[in-house]
Amino acid sequence: MFGLKQFFKKLLKDDTQKVEQKTSVETIRNAFSNRYLNFKTLLSANHEVLELITDMEDAFSGSRTFGMSFIRANCTAISIHIYKIINCLNEISKNKYKELPKVLEGILPEIDRELQQKKLEAGQELVFPLERVDKTMADNVGAKMANLGEVKNNVGLPVSDGFVITAAAYECFMEYGDLRDEINRKIQFLEPANIARLHETSSEIQNLIITAPCPRELEDAIIKAYTDLMKKAGHDLHVSMRSSALGEDTMDASFAGQYRSVLNVSKEDLIFSYKEILASKYSVPAVSYRLNKGFRDADIIMCVGCMSMVNAGAGGVMYSADPGNIRHECIIINAVWGLGKSVVDGSMAPDLFVLSKEDPKIILKKEISVKRQQLVSGISEGICLADVSKGQANNPAITDEQTTLLGEVALRLEKHFGAPQDIEWAFKPDGSVSILQSRPLMVLGKELTAITDIPKSKVDLPVILTGGVTASPGVASGPAFVVATTVDMLRFPSGAVLVTKNPLPQWAALLNNAIGVITDKGGITGHLAAVAREFNVPALVGTSIATKHIHNGDIITVDATGGTVYAGRAESLLEKAVEKTSLMKGSPVHKTLGNVLKYIAPLNLTDPDASNFTPEGCRTIHDIIRFAHEISLRELFAFKKDASFPDHLARRLVIDVPMQWWIVDLGGGCKEGMKEGDAIRLEDITSDPMLTLWKGITAVPWQGPPPIDTKGFFSVMYGATMDKSLVPGMRSRYADRNYFMISKNFCHLSSRFGFHFSTVEAFWGDKVAENYICFNFSGGAADDVRRARRTELIKLILEKFDFWVKIKSDTLFARLERQKASFLKERLKVLGHLVMHTRQLDMVMSNSGRVNKHVEKILKDLSLFVTIPE
Repeated sequence: MFGLKQFFKKLLKDDTQKVEQKTSVETIRNAFSNRYLNFKTLLSANHEVLELITDMEDAFSGSRTFGMSFIRANCTAISIHIYKIINCLNEISKNKYKELPKVLEGILPEIDRELQQKKLEAGQELVFPLERVDKTMADNVGAKMANLGEVKNNVGLPVSDGFVITAAAYECFMEYGDLRDEINRKIQFLEPANIARLHETSSEIQNLIITAPCPRELEDAIIKAYTDLMKKAGHDLHVSMRSSALGEDTMDASFAGQYRSVLNVSKEDLIFSYKEILASKYSVPAVSYRLNKGFRDADIIMCVGCMSMVNAGAGGVMYSADPGNIRHECIIINAVWGLGKSVVDGSMAPDLFVLSKEDPKIILKKEISVKRQQLVSGISEGICLADVSKGQANNPAITDEQTTLLGEVALRLEKHFGAPQDIEWAFKPDGSVSILQSRPLMVLGKELTAITDIPKSKVDLPVILTGGVTASPGVASGPAFVVATTVDMLRFPSGAVLVTKNPLPQWAALLNNAIGVITDKGGITGHLAAVAREFNVPALVGTSIATKHIHNGDIITVDATGGTVYAGRAESLLEKAVEKTSLMKGSPVHKTLGNVLKYIAPLNLTDPDASNFTPEGCRTIHDIIRFAHEISLRELFAFKKDASFPDHLARRLVIDVPMQWWIVDLGGGCKEGMKEGDAIRLEDITSDPMLTLWKGITAVPWQGPPPIDTKGFFSVMYGATMDKSLVPGMRSRYADRNYFMISKNFCHLSSRFGFHFSTVEAFWGDKVAENYICFNFSGGAADDVRRARRTELIKLILEKFDFWVKIKSDTLFARLERQKASFLKERLKVLGHLVMHTRQLDMVMSNSGRVNKHVEKILKDLSLFVTIPE
């Protein structure tokens, strides 16, 4: 046993400092109070880290949207708290665990490595001619142009000549303008829900790129490639310039319509148009899409395809499968006069052709729209609207023979790429076809289309409209919000149904907040329709009359599958609606979070008595906080080694209640004038939280353990033999006592009753923001299933009393904070009752019915001294 001199050497860190053997009890109390303040800080930091870990795990397994800023912010917060935990532990233990910082220094660099945005290695060539491109070159030219090069060079279908400005060119441009750091600074805290901030930041970054100088070597390479293209054509020509970003046009992320395309570009505008397309990486729709889909900024490298401009007589989009139902064996074609841009941006109502996949000559469905205008190439550059003659406006944009030709092309491309394709095409004035794009088509699986097999439910609500095209199946209900301008975008509320005249690609930025989409114009092949399917947002397009009959604030139900919009909430339909799935899973950001969590969340140190329960045994952040929490309790009560500690600090509460209760007064918790060594009675206590907790402990006398059946007995025997911590000789030395540490407005109870360990901590004062109750409960002698049921029982009761509750295995964490003292007092009594009356209940939790039975009994007992919430 330490002498007093050795005790003070240990207490004051300086082993060489001489201390007088006789020291006032006040000094000892102050020293212990300082230890406990460190312990309290450690506990608080421990709670914070556990909450952060839980938040990250919920994000990883749930459907919420998050970005790299979420991961970085949580990792930073965890780092701050974990350093605080280690420092507090070493303060409590007098620097016994100097190895812990080194252990942490081995974990944090691994987390930092995962957080680094790994840049893809780009090839060195700034420009590739299209005849050298195939599908293996996606990392250099982007998936769109890699696929188009494959179509041209290996499938053998007609594709215009052209070239690709590569990923290496993008890196060259960004480095030359020293843009990357400034852009990273601006985007690091962007969130998809904050449309106003997105608009502001988007404008700043796009202006930064457009006004930045282009490196001379890159400009020369682009002009040379254009000159070579012109020589090959044998005449002056204009080009179409399209985005081909890395990550675009893949199976999981189409980025449909999110980036800029510039059509009919002259030589003089090549460089400016190139910069416009680079800048479109930071357009509002593109940034919002990227954040929602879990792409890091560094994952997106913008390549640009330049191809001889096709002056189309007719153009459009076709799908080699029905994107809304994988079981429909058909090919879908949308067509308009002139350029097909009006199909993808939804600005015109296209013709619809549905062909048999078995025989494309068979037209299963044909719907011809009135097409009074068309998009055509301008005389000098750009594109413009032109009127369609009256005789032509009502005619199909393509002939039956051309639809058959397109159907055969669709089947050929689907076979070559091994998956359904989304294909843009154009017919030249001479009638020959040219393929402008072929990318994977997202086809909704059976789980999302099964709703089409459900018999129609009876809906007793007024019908607002019927018809239109199901662009994305499903049902949604909420307030309508009509969007026509950018200002409307900024005002769009979360949980509303997006109603708009034209399904413009920029409205895709709202799909994170929208629960449904209804449009006047557009078709199934439009860009907004494609993104709605990716986001699993029900979308009904081409209704013609939606904006005339639906007004802001109207509560409506859109049944996109059934092609109907109702006034009010159609509950019979909504109960069959399919829940949204996570957009993040499998994305780079999602993978990064998963990799980071490997160094944070796993708990390897589960047995405090195991040989590896050491600083060196900590392999994750969770291990460190588990180790620190257990050891801090041991160290906190290490004062009992010293002769002075039991006599002067921990005094037994003299009370006619079973078990040993010990009091440590941190100052103000007991009446003034008490002498050291005096026994403490309840009337001597002035700590308001302790007295409140004690009322809950004693309000209903404990009647002893519940009757136990044979299975319960063997469950207990099995649990006791498997849990080493329950062997009497291996228990913690503070386990046989229940300690209250108190001050006037603070109470911390560390209690172990048999196989059950719990802590209750409460503080309240004048500042509501600082008030809180925390509760941890774990252990039990029965098997895992019975312990889990008992934990669920406690959870059900605590949630009824407004606690936030988290369960992990058989351990329960609960908290209540930022409430008035009067509110917390009622809840603290509930915890006192649960600490006493849930002991050994795990032994009788043989089925879920027992859980409900004991919940009812405990609530009945609680009603004797607290008000049960409704």
